[in-house]
Amino acid sequence: MTTSSHGGPRAGRRAFALLGLASLLAGALLVVGLVGALIASSGSGGHGPPVGPALSEPPPREDVAVPAPAATPTPRRRAPRPVRIAIPAIGVSAPVIPLGLDHTGALEVPRDFADTGWWTGGARPGERGPAVVAGHVDSQTGPAVFFRLGELRGGDAIVVVRADGSRVRFRVQRAARYPKDDFPTAAVYGATAEPALRLVTCSGTFDRATGHYLDNTVVYAGR
Repeated sequence: MTTSSHGGPRAGRRAFALLGLASLLAGALLVVGLVGALIASSGSGGHGPPVGPALSEPPPREDVAVPAPAATPTPRRRAPRPVRIAIPAIGVSAPVIPLGLDHTGALEVPRDFADTGWWTGGARPGERGPAVVAGHVDSQTGPAVFFRLGELRGGDAIVVVRADGSRVRFRVQRAARYPKDDFPTAAVYGATAEPALRLVTCSGTFDRATGHYLDNTVVYAGR
């Protein structure tokens, strides 16, 4: 029997294949259209996801901004690390946390305005050399831990409590104020023959343009 050119198994299979190919092409065009729409909506005029979260509050207006030299060589036997400081003359009784250096090479600052921070690259209180302790002078909400630091006078007592419960007592020798661009690095961090203590905070005029004070107050103390 002769098969017509418009019927039969071969013609049926050919028509089915053509229908499947058309369906695939239609699906591909739909995907391309969706991708194009997503790209268009994420452009400068669209509503794509934000690059990053917005700050919910301004950063603190105060920092200590103290430069730091190279670390002091470590003695064979270290004194216990400091954990608390008391300065009765100005009403300070505060935790002491460890501080390193930030990405610029300057001394880090405590996150909490009620904390003080000890530079771990220097001497520990009671060891020969200067132990450097820094703290904020104020915050956006009021005075911070070292707000009254500049009121200290020669002979005022400073007590540092260490991790083993021992106490090291110092006496204020003098206090001085310096422009931040002329910070006395050698006087603050330089070697001393006896155990010493340096307390540092910001002071002077507050520059609203930069959000920083222009000076530092340093208190020098010895045993």
